[in-house]
Amino acid sequence: MSRRRFFQIIGRVSLVSVVAATGTLYYVSHKERHPGPQLPFDPSKKTLVVLGSGWGATSLLKHLDTENYNTIVISPKNFFLFTPLLPSVAVGTLAARSILQPTRFIARHKAREVAVIEAEATDVDPINKTVTFTDSSPLRPVEPTRTINYDYLVYAVGAETQTFGIPGVKENACFLKEIADAEQMQRRFLDCVETAAFPTTSEEEKRRLLHMVVVGGGPTGIEVAGELHDFLEEDLKSWYPELHPYMRLTLVEALPNVLPMFSKELIAYTVKTFKESKIDIMTGTMVKAVNPASVILKPKDAPEQQVDCGLVVWAAGNTSRSITKNLMAKLPHDQTNKRGISVDGHLRMLGAPSIFAIGDCTSTSYAPTAQVASQQGAYLARILKLVAKRNVLEDQAKALASTDGQLDDETTKRSEKLRKQIGKIRLNPFQYSHQGSLAYIGSDKAIADLPIFGREWASGGVATYLFWRSVYLSSLFSLRNRALVTGDWLRVKFFGR
Repeated sequence: MSRRRFFQIIGRVSLVSVVAATGTLYYVSHKERHPGPQLPFDPSKKTLVVLGSGWGATSLLKHLDTENYNTIVISPKNFFLFTPLLPSVAVGTLAARSILQPTRFIARHKAREVAVIEAEATDVDPINKTVTFTDSSPLRPVEPTRTINYDYLVYAVGAETQTFGIPGVKENACFLKEIADAEQMQRRFLDCVETAAFPTTSEEEKRRLLHMVVVGGGPTGIEVAGELHDFLEEDLKSWYPELHPYMRLTLVEALPNVLPMFSKELIAYTVKTFKESKIDIMTGTMVKAVNPASVILKPKDAPEQQVDCGLVVWAAGNTSRSITKNLMAKLPHDQTNKRGISVDGHLRMLGAPSIFAIGDCTSTSYAPTAQVASQQGAYLARILKLVAKRNVLEDQAKALASTDGQLDDETTKRSEKLRKQIGKIRLNPFQYSHQGSLAYIGSDKAIADLPIFGREWASGGVATYLFWRSVYLSSLFSLRNRALVTGDWLRVKFFGR
């Protein structure tokens, strides 16, 4: 084969590949933007109310067969937030819209209409099976409140940031749980930099303003520290060279080690990487107070010390929301665990079998992670499909049993057949399948603990960082989000943050 013939074949294959990829992209994007008609609400169907739009609720909605229920989603947010990439938004690596998925996008692609209500649930009555919610929009002079009935309720309201009652945390620290938190942290961080760059700022004040403290040595805290380090070294070092010598990062963790869910090898690798990146790690250190310009720390076997800083990022755990505590208080004999809602093997709330609780609002043996909540949502979608099938068969059996007069042979056989079909519907308990743990540690490096062939496989470095990116990219809910995130990563690679 001549070289000319070879290059002609390569050119044709490349052209066909580009045309096919473009056509596929157009078809998928057109299908996403133009969903087909939906079935209307059916009065004969049971009402399923979903509280929340986080990992558990969104996974449920994505996998749910809505033909079986009249579904209503109530959440103060009308979108799903891909929280693992929130630290990237806080430093400008990603735009906020790139990791947001409108709940109505998912709802609009379901077989039956799904009502999405942007409102704050204020009360759940497990006895009368009602949910009360309020529209807290600033556009309304009076907050309207409404109460609706449900047949089944999926309680997935998540949790709020745990401050442990430490003085000054709510007032002076930046959280990292919602998109508004990431935007607030970004503004506070840039304010510190610009204030330090002001001509009259003293040397001491520059050191304080450019000292960033991250509280919490879990994956979120580690990723925030890593992202901040990248921002400082890859961008601010170029634009503020005179300030770079003053920039400093400190990570504070109360436990003896950071990342307790990872292997010892990966913990050591992370500590080594942080030291090379000049990120100070203070383990076994308690936070006693957060002041406007400092944080009070208490290291183990050492006196308290005041550490001056310009920014404190709080990533130190979760606690139950007030509505969850109120719901648990209504079932005092069954809900005795203060950490969250107690559920059975099928994720039903103890004392209220018509309520399914999933995600961070529950108290289970599983870690409060997005991976657990996502699997619980998918499992619950399968369970609800079986429940709907069983309800239909039971209604048919009741209709036969209520027939006046003596049953003939055909009716008796049909009734027996229905009972057998009902008996075959088994609801298997939820079983969590751990898919591994990932964390970005800065400097284009990540760590991964993955179960492969029955054993834990630990990895860290640049190759793991590429794997980390591919996993998160494939985990996004839509082509739109994947395209936006990929575009943001390319933008930062070529043009910076």
